[in-house]
Amino acid sequence: MTDEIQQIQPLDSSIAEEWLRKTNEPNLRAVSASKLREGPWWHVSVWVMEFVRTGPLELELRHRIDDALSAVTGVTSVEEEDREVWTVTGEPTGKALVEAVAQVVDDLADQTRNAFQGR
Repeated sequence: MTDEIQQIQPLDSSIAEEWLRKTNEPNLRAVSASKLREGPWWHVSVWVMEFVRTGPLELELRHRIDDALSAVTGVTSVEEEDREVWTVTGEPTGKALVEAVAQVVDDLADQTRNAFQGR
């Protein structure tokens, strides 16, 4: 399985810096972080959250993602912006944000695979 975290060229001019975890299971394990040009904000996208919408697994993922982001050096606040996007303020690195959330989705990958198979 490929699990590379790479800095990529942003396609949107409002983004100063962007990081992406490339994986063979993007719907389960991909994570990205985008630093906005203005302000101390990062947007962290967790792709699996588009598909995990109910039950204890959703709550566990949300709680653990919030905790993981809050623990990254340089983070001053974390807010859930949308179903699969968190806004992070402070001065963390994009790579550190992606690594932190990647650990969470990896820890719960077997459970999310099982949830998808049960559909």
